[in-house]
Amino acid sequence: MIPAGVLTAEDLGRVHMIGVGGVGMSGLARLLLTRGVPVSGSELREWPALAALRALGGTIYMSHDVSNLDGVDTVIYSTAIPADHVELAEARKRGLRVLHRSEALAASMTGRRTIAVAGTHGKTTTTSMITLIMQQAGLAPSFVIGGEISEVGSNAHHGTGEFFVAEADESDRSFLLYRPHVSIITNVEEDHLNTYGTLANLEDAFVEFGTLVEPDGFVVACADDPGAMRVTARLRELGRTVYTYGESPEADLRLTDITTTAAGVRYLASLNGQELGEFSMPVPGRHLGLNSASAVLTALKLGVDPEVVAAGLAAHPGVRRRFELKGIVGGVRVYDEYAYHPTSMTAALHTLREVAGDGRLVVVFQPYRMYRTRDLQEEMATALALADEAVIMEVFGPGEVREPGEGGVALTAAVPLPPERKIFVPSWEDVPGEVVRRVREGDVVVTMGAPPISLMGDELMAALAERAEPVSPNGYVARHASPDARESA
Repeated sequence: MIPAGVLTAEDLGRVHMIGVGGVGMSGLARLLLTRGVPVSGSELREWPALAALRALGGTIYMSHDVSNLDGVDTVIYSTAIPADHVELAEARKRGLRVLHRSEALAASMTGRRTIAVAGTHGKTTTTSMITLIMQQAGLAPSFVIGGEISEVGSNAHHGTGEFFVAEADESDRSFLLYRPHVSIITNVEEDHLNTYGTLANLEDAFVEFGTLVEPDGFVVACADDPGAMRVTARLRELGRTVYTYGESPEADLRLTDITTTAAGVRYLASLNGQELGEFSMPVPGRHLGLNSASAVLTALKLGVDPEVVAAGLAAHPGVRRRFELKGIVGGVRVYDEYAYHPTSMTAALHTLREVAGDGRLVVVFQPYRMYRTRDLQEEMATALALADEAVIMEVFGPGEVREPGEGGVALTAAVPLPPERKIFVPSWEDVPGEVVRRVREGDVVVTMGAPPISLMGDELMAALAERAEPVSPNGYVARHASPDARESA
């Protein structure tokens, strides 16, 4: 029974979403469409997700205009949309229901047992792993993920089961709108200080997030992360049920013998001293193994059989933009990786260094947000130096002001690599040529950082293919199909 006055997805009526192409908004749009809610959206560029939304019956306007709101009941916006946006201002003028994306997502969760995943790193991969394990168990969950599961090809779905799995975004405090059955805290590190001011304030918010679980619910947290453990200690003092995972001897689900290779990661696990055997997934990276443990522990505490958990994890193909192999051209492997915080950058580059083997590692990095780049510049620079060569682009920071000498220029100067092995390339169009000039057969290239950089991989492969194409006697390039791009986790 849904309490009186609680908003549901069906209460939204005809929905219009401003900036519908981004991964968060497109995921919610997909969820609503598969639930039978009419959805329109506006965009200024042809994002990859838009074709799928059209196929599901969504109406997409390639402009922002007040006429897009005709016949609409509810307008949904994200934190990236300014208050004076023409459609947002018009919606309020007309008296339409106006909801932040997180409020609309909360309405979609109504009546379900929500598993909400929060943390500085690992939210998307953890959410996707829990989703696939629950699907393996036949629980048919609904889900909204901040990236597409490679095998499923989707970032959202309306399932028939009782569970709803979702990322919970702490960046703008919106994770405090949810009332989960399970709250997962992967880690708590210094980030989003434009919202919180201090790490202490950020930890206060995570404590509040942990207190919002249903009375019969629980919190899952990483025993290896100092920030998460400070939050956990406070939650236990408040009487909340908390289960932990990690390599720490104090963890409820303890991991041992973690092994990571290019073929994937595997480890042994025990729960409260009882051996559970080996768990593995075909995606490399020690940090991904640790994230998977949170999914394992959550599923076990919800009653899923350990063998089913292991099978679901072993079938996990990875998430797009998380260690995603875009293709191989001319002997050069091109990957895409979402990491933009120093900790996740370091973990990803260590893994890619192992994958590169005898080849060199070239990183193409687009920083995300000026405040983060400025405040964590030294740590980012240290992470980038794990690569053999670094091509650094300008900061992606919509609405932010960049002072002279800040941003990509300053970050490039700070990277402790020889001058000939690092370069600042402010123009998007110049990046493919610069990368092609630097790489050779056997190298690994990774595009890393803010969402726009995900589009660069295809351009790099096209430039590499053009370099590899033979020239005929008449001087023309002999065109042919480029090698198949093999997608992998």
